[in-house]
Amino acid sequence: MTDRDDGTGTPEDISGAPVDFDRLEVITERLSTDDRFDQIDEQPSFAPDRVVCVYDSSFYPRSVRTARLEIVWFENGDCSLHYHETHDGGTFDHRWDRHPSDHNARDHVHPGPDAPTPGTDSPHPPDWRDILSMVLAEIEDRQRSFWLE
Repeated sequence: MTDRDDGTGTPEDISGAPVDFDRLEVITERLSTDDRFDQIDEQPSFAPDRVVCVYDSSFYPRSVRTARLEIVWFENGDCSLHYHETHDGGTFDHRWDRHPSDHNARDHVHPGPDAPTPGTDSPHPPDWRDILSMVLAEIEDRQRSFWLE
């Protein structure tokens, strides 16, 4: 186990366990009918260990060029969900992680705008479906905040 949990390492760097492709397939099926996404890519060439969900641009002001959620899940229950926005003037990154770490508890968050390491220890629900719901709800809160400013 290494400390590479910045979203750029290999799956083995993050968890040490194999990627749970069956779970990623279920996640892809669930989210593919969700209107909030324009595109769902399971194992795209640039991230073959992930599901990449591209948000519908209508949820964002024009200054946000793109927004996506990258999801990787492991056979031992570890996971990393990385939300990324590209803006006219930069980026916003926020990540929810469950994996062993030298700098945080197993469940932790790397908060936006730059997802720093170390992050903030934060318990996640035990069930993967609840983690996914929690993350989607937090992203929805962020989307709504654009229109309240």
